[in-house]
Amino acid sequence: MGGQCVGSLLMSSATDPLVALASLPGVPDAVDSVRRAVDRVYGHRVMRRRAGEITSEAALRAARGSAALSGADWALEEVRRRSDFSLDAQARTVGAALRLTAEAGQLLSIWRQSPMRVLARLHLVAVGQVGAGAGLGAGADSAAGSGFGSGDTVGRPRLAGEPVDEPLVELPLPDAVEVAGRLEGLSGLIIGGSSAPALVTAAVVHGELLALRPFGTYNGLVARAAERIVLINSGLDPKAICPAEVGHAEQGAAAYLAAFEGYVSGTPQGMAAWIAHCGRAVELGVRESTAVCEALQRGAA
Repeated sequence: MGGQCVGSLLMSSATDPLVALASLPGVPDAVDSVRRAVDRVYGHRVMRRRAGEITSEAALRAARGSAALSGADWALEEVRRRSDFSLDAQARTVGAALRLTAEAGQLLSIWRQSPMRVLARLHLVAVGQVGAGAGLGAGADSAAGSGFGSGDTVGRPRLAGEPVDEPLVELPLPDAVEVAGRLEGLSGLIIGGSSAPALVTAAVVHGELLALRPFGTYNGLVARAAERIVLINSGLDPKAICPAEVGHAEQGAAAYLAAFEGYVSGTPQGMAAWIAHCGRAVELGVRESTAVCEALQRGAA
């Protein structure tokens, strides 16, 4: 099974298993293209004076894009004007995406030391059991302990027999034992660090979480929020102005799924295609924020 190939890579004894992915055909070009695009938007003259506004707008657009891929494809202005996100399933999805986007920036210092605590926190925030921005409280600590707690399914990986509600992704679910092992491998990889480019690490974190779907709900939102954390925390996008979520949504659900199936296949070609797809998503996020910069410069936004 392709997913097992990916899992074996993450759990291998190699010092830095992601380096091999960084040298796959097409990946160095994707990495270079992303770096150039990010450098361009960071060099925009508006960024010197109004970076905070660009960051806020990027966060809103990132949340809209991530929610769209999870079945709530709302217009940006609808997301902007709403204050109640509890009315129906789509509204709850948009609310979860907004909370996650806000929360991601609060977890950067914890990610490299305890990624599983962060993932537990992200799921708690997505479900709405804790308020965004409140930090890692006792609930998240409990959920992130041995076995991520017991009883409540929120904030811990699913156990054998527990269902998963995940819009869009219909690939077979790895069993709970495989999920636990691969999450441990992913955690060790993050804690150990990698010299691979940020794009490669972010794509693997995103793809692995989406493949495992470790939680009962909101796995896609959590996976994209984790990708966001890696891109910010790595220094590639420290001001969070290059929302990959925008690009994933803009490329469309069909392209997203096709690229993701390449990741799950575990083949070199499939992995390279997924990383390149994630790179294109970042570039489209850059394009979105560049347009915001231009609008601010014209005084139109």
